[in-house]
Amino acid sequence: MIGTIIGDIAGSNYEFDNTSDYNFRMFGEDSDFTDDTICTIAVADAILNDSDYQTSMRKWCRKYPHPKGEYGSFFLNWVMRPDPYPYNSFGNGSAMRVAPVAWFFDSEGKVRIEAEKSAEITHNHPEGIKGAVAIAVAIYRMRTAKDKTAEIFENVAKEFYGDDVFNNLPPKGFFDVTCQGCVPLVLYIASIASDFEDAIRLAVAYGGDSDTVGAIVGSLAEAQYPVPDDMKQVAINYLPTDMQEVYNHFEMKRQYKTS
Repeated sequence: MIGTIIGDIAGSNYEFDNTSDYNFRMFGEDSDFTDDTICTIAVADAILNDSDYQTSMRKWCRKYPHPKGEYGSFFLNWVMRPDPYPYNSFGNGSAMRVAPVAWFFDSEGKVRIEAEKSAEITHNHPEGIKGAVAIAVAIYRMRTAKDKTAEIFENVAKEFYGDDVFNNLPPKGFFDVTCQGCVPLVLYIASIASDFEDAIRLAVAYGGDSDTVGAIVGSLAEAQYPVPDDMKQVAINYLPTDMQEVYNHFEMKRQYKTS
């Protein structure tokens, strides 16, 4: 899930001040993790502790109530209210937090089930669930493929959103936070990237919801390409100790499962 974290931090300075410069500064003085990283850590922590996604999500978001960029109003209300219930969202939040599911579970069927569970606590609209499942399936198929070609991302886009989806993407700079707008876009960006850093730069320079586009593209690119060690270490250093502990534990347990 380090790809999600890197993309989130890299895009954090540009969410409300977009850049079209491919050579933007990746980690600036004001860069920081946002709700995207917090929610991803919450999903990973739920998996590690075999707890429900709702409890973990509310715990972590209450612990960090004012991240850079803040939470969406409906999501924050869900976090803080005493009787949380899903609010029929089809926002891209379900897709940006799902990466740990795709990295931990060992069959596509289980990945689909857990992706839906992680989404439906808030994003129980069919498009919100579909977006999470699509990203999880794309990561799982790429990470388990012998031949890691861009066609994997292209095929997932067609399977979930139709054959012509790459011809109907949001224009550059358009702030589209829906799954049906964002998920095809991130699959497209990931499919044309030449390496991990290129994927992050293409994502953030596309504009719009830069941190979340960066986070999801990063999660996809991590499954296809090696993540540079220097980028990984810089990103981890932005995280507080408790998040680093979850990340390290998750990576250790994931690698043990696959060894």
